[in-house]
Amino acid sequence: MKKPFASSMLKKSQPELEPQLPIKLDSTSNGEYEPRPLTPEIQLVKTLAMERAEQNARRLGLSRRQFLMTASGTATTLLCMNQVSGRSGNVGGFFDVNPTMELDLAAATSQLTGNEFIFDIQTHHVNPNRASSSFVQFFPYADCGESNPVECFDVEHYIKEVFMDSDTTIAVLSAVPAAPGNDPLTADEAAATRALVEMTFGSPRLQIHGLVMPSFPPLQGQLDGMQRLAEELHIKAWKTYTHVGPNGQGWYLDDPTIGVPFIEQARQTGVKLICTHKGLAGNSRFGTCRDVGVVAKMFPDVTFIIYHSGYEPPATREREYNPRSTLGIDTLIKSLQDNGLPPNSNVYAEIGSTWRQVMTNPTAAAHVIGKLLKFVGEDRLLWGTDSIWYGSPQDQIDMFRAFQISDQFQERFEYPALTPELKAKVFGLSAAVPYGINPPEAMKQLRQDPIHQRKIEYQNNPQPSLRTYGPKTRREFLNFLRLNGGMPG
Repeated sequence: MKKPFASSMLKKSQPELEPQLPIKLDSTSNGEYEPRPLTPEIQLVKTLAMERAEQNARRLGLSRRQFLMTASGTATTLLCMNQVSGRSGNVGGFFDVNPTMELDLAAATSQLTGNEFIFDIQTHHVNPNRASSSFVQFFPYADCGESNPVECFDVEHYIKEVFMDSDTTIAVLSAVPAAPGNDPLTADEAAATRALVEMTFGSPRLQIHGLVMPSFPPLQGQLDGMQRLAEELHIKAWKTYTHVGPNGQGWYLDDPTIGVPFIEQARQTGVKLICTHKGLAGNSRFGTCRDVGVVAKMFPDVTFIIYHSGYEPPATREREYNPRSTLGIDTLIKSLQDNGLPPNSNVYAEIGSTWRQVMTNPTAAAHVIGKLLKFVGEDRLLWGTDSIWYGSPQDQIDMFRAFQISDQFQERFEYPALTPELKAKVFGLSAAVPYGINPPEAMKQLRQDPIHQRKIEYQNNPQPSLRTYGPKTRREFLNFLRLNGGMPG
């Protein structure tokens, strides 16, 4: 296995990358949904931001690429987002930046950086030794500059993108949907990555999931395997996908022959944290959240984290809560309400890929974040990014730090204000509870692990690519599906 981190991932033989905006404004998919063409508004934001970055860089005596790597480059991009969104009436939310920050590096840094405990509970990589070049040809992050694109998915790139080029503190290396025996990163391999990241006993920097696909026979074999994952690999939670099954047939968590035996076995192992992918399921009925409230009520001693929160694109689908909706986040809220589960119950909502999809649409973003905080609970919204499928998660962090729900939406829909305290909960404090992590103690341990020291050294000469990779057009997306039969996430 390679060393866990190289001081610079930009090879000497590679040409310098073209300047990229610090916020990835593109149509890239994680492979679970068809990429949508950029709206005229986002195209305009990109044009304006590049023009202003060129002007601001000259005033500060920097190259455009150097400027875009600063907090002022991020502020410039977000100011253009506010400007274009305001013109089009997309004002349910906004980014808390001001024109002074374009040229005042100290002001921009003060406003846009932070020291939050950031716990990203949805990250991924694969084992390149178990993936072919054809497998990753249209896979997100398949153009990272390596001569062999399979290497773009290895642990070295994972560590750089997640821990070096972002403010992520702790991460969960989550499982991807695959039939038994075809997993591109097995639980044992995930445990090996965890050991490599820790290097010293006790560092909590990387947590791992155990994949269970109970609709694939034999069910009993999978249930029996859960005990080994819990005892030998010390997994922190189970990851499962209800819209994935043999012959494209999904299943429900409350299915008495599949879902209920799986949940009961989780209880038996003592790992009573179940992470269920809901949404981003191609509008499959099994990807909706109808069953979430049912099993949460049946098993009050089990904690359920709903990955993606039931979100289905496009972002414009998400508006104020409508109990008649049959797709999207509203199905999660309705399921909780139908089963008498109040906010802050045993159900959590996670926003990996969801936030990235809505963060460039301030009104949709306000509804998504506002609804989840209001109806699922201010202590039950969890941070996730689906990295490294989108490259570094730093732009997602920057945009959430700066995002605010408008006063009008707060008053009209009774959404909470996004205070620093509330954002700190979302970024990591809330997830620490079901994962059994004590943030102050964890921070002490993290300062002793090798990643901490490597990041200090790396910050002397950071080399973020500011790029995103993956299927950006319908043709690339369909080619990917043809090769892979579906996308992990």
